[in-house]
Amino acid sequence: MAEQDEVITLIDEDGAEHDFNVIDVIEVDGSEYAILLPVEDDSDEAVILKFASDEDGNEILVDIESDEEWEKVADAWEEMVLAEEGEE
Repeated sequence: MAEQDEVITLIDEDGAEHDFNVIDVIEVDGSEYAILLPVEDDSDEAVILKFASDEDGNEILVDIESDEEWEKVADAWEEMVLAEEGEE
């Protein structure tokens, strides 16, 4: 699990920078995903991005292309959150 106060900056396709709080990093079906919340936006809607490697072997975050894959990751994260709340 990521540190609660970890903030990363992502650059969109227009070159604009956006800061995100890293809420969690989870593994689903052998792939890792970052659960992010925008710092500036008052939205409580999480962004889920997949860890991948670029052509130089650097770790990058990419959009999830498949709706099915996105749903699987979102469901896994929701189950983890509910399980953690049940432990408290």
